[in-house]
Amino acid sequence: MGPNGLSSVTNLRMALKYGAIFLTVILGGMIIYHNYSIPGFLIPSQYSYIDMIKRKLLWQSSNYKHGTKASEKATKLPFSKGYYNHSSCDIDFNRRFDCAFNEHIDLEKCQARGCCWIPVVNAVNMTAPLCFMPSNYPTYNMDSLSPTKTGFTAIISRSKNTFFPNDIRVLQLDVMYEAAGRLHFTLRDPMNKRYEVPIDVPKVNEKASTQLYTVTFSSKPFGIIIQRKSNGLVLLNTTVAPLFYADQFLQISTSLATRHISGLGEHMTNLILSVNWTRLTFWNRDQGPNPNSNLYGSHPFYMVREDDGSAHGVFLLNSNAKDVLLQPTPALTWRTIGGILDFYVFLGPEPNTVIRQYMDVIGYPIMPPYWSLGFHLCRWGYWSTNITRQVVENMTRAYMPQDVQWNDLDYMDKKKDFTYNMQYFGDYAQMVKEFHQKGLKYVMIVDPGISSAETPGKYKPYDDGVKRGVFIKNETGQPLIGQVWPGPTAFPDFTNPETQVWWYDNIKAFHAQVPFDGMWIDMNEPSNFVVGAIGGCPDNNLENPPYVPDVTGGYLKSRTLCASGKQHLSTHYNLHNLYGLTEAIASHDALIKVRGKRPFIISRSTFPSHGHYAGHWTGDISSNWNYMYYTIPAIMLFNMYGVPLVGADVCGFRGATNEELCIRWTQLGSFYPFMRNHNDWKEPSQEPYVFSESAQSQMREALFTRYMLLPFLYTLFHKAHSTGAMVVRPLSFEFPQDQNTISIDRQFMWGNALLITPVLTPKTVQVSGYFPPTTWYSLYDGSAIHSKGQYIILQAPLDTINVHLRGGCILPVQEPSTTTAASRGNLFGLIVALSDQGIARGELFWDDGDSLLTYENGDYCEIIFLAKENVLFSEIIHLNNQIDGLKLNIIFVFGVPSAPKKVLVNEIWITDFFYRMDTKVLTLQNLALPLGEQFIIAWF
Repeated sequence: MGPNGLSSVTNLRMALKYGAIFLTVILGGMIIYHNYSIPGFLIPSQYSYIDMIKRKLLWQSSNYKHGTKASEKATKLPFSKGYYNHSSCDIDFNRRFDCAFNEHIDLEKCQARGCCWIPVVNAVNMTAPLCFMPSNYPTYNMDSLSPTKTGFTAIISRSKNTFFPNDIRVLQLDVMYEAAGRLHFTLRDPMNKRYEVPIDVPKVNEKASTQLYTVTFSSKPFGIIIQRKSNGLVLLNTTVAPLFYADQFLQISTSLATRHISGLGEHMTNLILSVNWTRLTFWNRDQGPNPNSNLYGSHPFYMVREDDGSAHGVFLLNSNAKDVLLQPTPALTWRTIGGILDFYVFLGPEPNTVIRQYMDVIGYPIMPPYWSLGFHLCRWGYWSTNITRQVVENMTRAYMPQDVQWNDLDYMDKKKDFTYNMQYFGDYAQMVKEFHQKGLKYVMIVDPGISSAETPGKYKPYDDGVKRGVFIKNETGQPLIGQVWPGPTAFPDFTNPETQVWWYDNIKAFHAQVPFDGMWIDMNEPSNFVVGAIGGCPDNNLENPPYVPDVTGGYLKSRTLCASGKQHLSTHYNLHNLYGLTEAIASHDALIKVRGKRPFIISRSTFPSHGHYAGHWTGDISSNWNYMYYTIPAIMLFNMYGVPLVGADVCGFRGATNEELCIRWTQLGSFYPFMRNHNDWKEPSQEPYVFSESAQSQMREALFTRYMLLPFLYTLFHKAHSTGAMVVRPLSFEFPQDQNTISIDRQFMWGNALLITPVLTPKTVQVSGYFPPTTWYSLYDGSAIHSKGQYIILQAPLDTINVHLRGGCILPVQEPSTTTAASRGNLFGLIVALSDQGIARGELFWDDGDSLLTYENGDYCEIIFLAKENVLFSEIIHLNNQIDGLKLNIIFVFGVPSAPKKVLVNEIWITDFFYRMDTKVLTLQNLALPLGEQFIIAWF
């Protein structure tokens, strides 16, 4: 019986039939359950072998080759020898749960832990653990179960310690039926308050009246089993491996419904993760995108696609360092070194619904200013105002769209925050004002590290910060000093309310000098060029815990701060992964107060709820074709994490780009939600105007296509902000029943309407793209693809990125200019893509593009466009004066089967239309219809 086909015995007749099997389970311990009977998946079953997998044994971390203090401590822990026997170790390779815990381990040490040691005997299973837990390994048992207003509570306990120090032997389980599609459960120490993540989450006072799930409890061993009520599919089953809950090591495992799992960022991965013994580590680090490394952010959320097209998600609200282990059972193991186990399970059942349910917990994304969706240009190496001005002038001469000019560290005085270099940026404020006069916005970098090297009285941000106690402290209570760009630096503790006020004071003072429009907050993992601190870190259990996740560098303090650093809310050990988020919140709040408009913040480090305050870029990516491809799953994943304002450095940051790569990357980047070209000072320039005339033409065309589509993109952001919908989506989210779409991550969608198929390899003039079964139209000429669900070879010359519009959708578009300030006043158009049934629907959200809370305050315009039976009409849902003066001038109707003879617009016959027989496109032009008034158009 396979893991996905197991069912529950639901009546006495079935129980008698399988009585012999259930006797084994009953003897093992009593099952306590609610709303469901004993699940069949508690019966041992066999799983098939996996295919040949890579030979490196990922469970045994390379960090321990050099004998860190953490590994030395673990080897000295007392181990029990009482659980190893032949029958309890007779476990299929793929169902082994690791007992090496990041150590190189041998037979003697393994068996001393009470674990099984069976060396590899089959090349197919070379990556399975050699040391693994026996089936009878001690764990917790449930002592009691009681109903509550929101669900259930229980006490669970264990009688024997593990080999980790400071076991917490009694735990409290709380299960909360929070919503029909959301289950919440926690495991806490009932006797002692432990650190919990300080972000706001919904609070409920009563149990949801209906649920899409059933919950079953196993008492001996303890476990929680969650099933989809509609079909009994097991979504989580924590009885598959023992539960650990020590002071600095918590582990819980679960089965997975299928192998189709996505999420668990931030890592450089495909959209669908491999479950062939994969480890993913969560400890935010200044690390350019690289496979098998912990990167800038931590998002302990995953989604599993079920075999029938449904989906569910799981979120562990825990900010401590952790590993997640995936294995081909399929199963998943969470290992974290602090906090509590605080899980949310989202039942969907559609993938897009799962994401909305997740957003209900962590917060909906911020509404960005309209200008932030334009093209941004930056480079580390614009080392003066004259050079920066010249860049903008060159863009203007090349007739390239641009909305925002940026500066990297070059503007600062000795790389110190809230300063500028008087020699090269003496007229800094004047430069920014000139950009404003041109319709451009301006953004500069701000790092969290505050220079501590200046003479007292010479650098107010540090002097004032010391007086106000805003910095992270070392073991002696003094500011913890590391080293970043300006040299010795202190690090603001953004969990301290006084720090937030101090941060606002500095932003306000600097903005009074230089009227910038947004902030780029970098290096906020936080990054540190020395290990921990200039004076080193203390030798304690926070710096050297019994278990260290597989962090790059081998130590928690590697390229960051001492884990024992003291912050207002807790230790850096607990708060490290929240550093970028807390800086983003402080910056968000400060910019609102200073500018009185929507804040624009792009951050490198992230954690769940980040998208509620800021956007993200994917960091210091390399300039090559393979890395360009990996930006696509990265963009899709961050939309899953609730951060739709996301992009990658167009043309790459590290290494020299080339003309073909930069053309293709500009085409792809034109469909990033956030689009910025940025590169390193050591590399050749890569602004669009430095390339050949033909390359410039191709890049210009891609940029103008983006600007044409901005009304649609802005509407998608409104939907993200108001309903939790994704801006960029995998094909599988829109076509969940189509199994062919599950792993596609070389194409992506804007909303439910646009399918983008970029070229991702050099010297290519054709690209293969998958088209789910419906009608698709070329965005450029309306030619149709009537797909049955198939891959199609598309022509892709160097000047083309293939974009197709889904039948049944209507796009609002606008005549583009080189800035959004200019284009927002231009004529509008509609692209109507009729479905096979001759219907279509679209929407436009419009406001002033910059004011705060326009949707919440009702200060916006919303228009629905509908087409059916040769009639197109608008319906005004909400109206304000922002739409005044804007006119709809041109309409393209794709998929009109035959040439109309007459067209009626608001009961007036018009003659300014034409029809192409080859593409079946009807064009209506020179309409001059006020967008703020309803219209009706018919063709006959």
